Amino acid sequence: MLKSMTGFARVEAQGPWGSLAWELRSVNHRFLEVSMHLPEAFNALEGELRSRVGKALARGRVDVWLRYQPAAGSNLQLNTALAAELRGLLEELTDLWDLSDYSVSPLELLRWPGVVQSGNSESSELPATALRHFDEALAQLQETRIREGQALKDLVLQRLDAMRAQVVTLRAVLPEIETILRERLRARLQELAQQVEPGRWEQELLFYLQRQDVAEELDRLDTHVEELARILQRSEPVGRRLDFLVQELNREANTLGSKAGDHRLTRAAVELKVLIEQIREQIQNVE
Repeated sequence: MLKSMTGFARVEAQGPWGSLAWELRSVNHRFLEVSMHLPEAFNALEGELRSRVGKALARGRVDVWLRYQPAAGSNLQLNTALAAELRGLLEELTDLWDLSDYSVSPLELLRWPGVVQSGNSESSELPATALRHFDEALAQLQETRIREGQALKDLVLQRLDAMRAQVVTLRAVLPEIETILRERLRARLQELAQQVEPGRWEQELLFYLQRQDVAEELDRLDTHVEELARILQRSEPVGRRLDFLVQELNREANTLGSKAGDHRLTRAAVELKVLIEQIREQIQNVE
């Protein structure tokens, strides 16, 4: 199924430990880029969070926000083991540098990550709880990307149908256009003061019609359109494949326009380029 790179998710939870809220936003990006915005107490989860995002998403810029509010009246406790370890390091540094006089602010030590902990017995379960709700938010983000991807797919398929209709119309008028071109060349040659030999006439006509022939371009347009429609049905990320095919479609439309010897070909080439540009704009958001 087609997935968009644009999505949003928000999951809130409450418990004896307080309240938390995950917010995930994603937009289009060439690669997968994850930006974390976590409270200091949850920094240890960053590696696991990035791993989970990488397994779920292939492309896009993803901003991950976690807002946490401890329960009102929750007791704070000193992590004595960590505080003792910090004291030992400080004494070792004092001996190493032969510091005779130093002062350390208790407030600075209390700001050290992990020195102050919640006194709630449930605080030890908080990381696992946060990860569980993060998975909910990530699944919700996936759902929004899938829904938008389906909408993008429908829009692209509509443009492909319009391109098919243009090609069918052109194929129907090609014999008439060839006749017009033939008569146009005959009239030009007749305007020449000197008589044109029959053999020379045939050579000029063949050369002229070959330069104006657009059958190959129409065949390639058909091939690229069908391939693009087939890729839209794949389940894996296809954004880069779609981007390549749109470039090929645009190349054929440009060639068609450069060969146009009839106003109907010119109008069709312009319409095809408009449709291709609309497709290109849509697939910029495809994963």
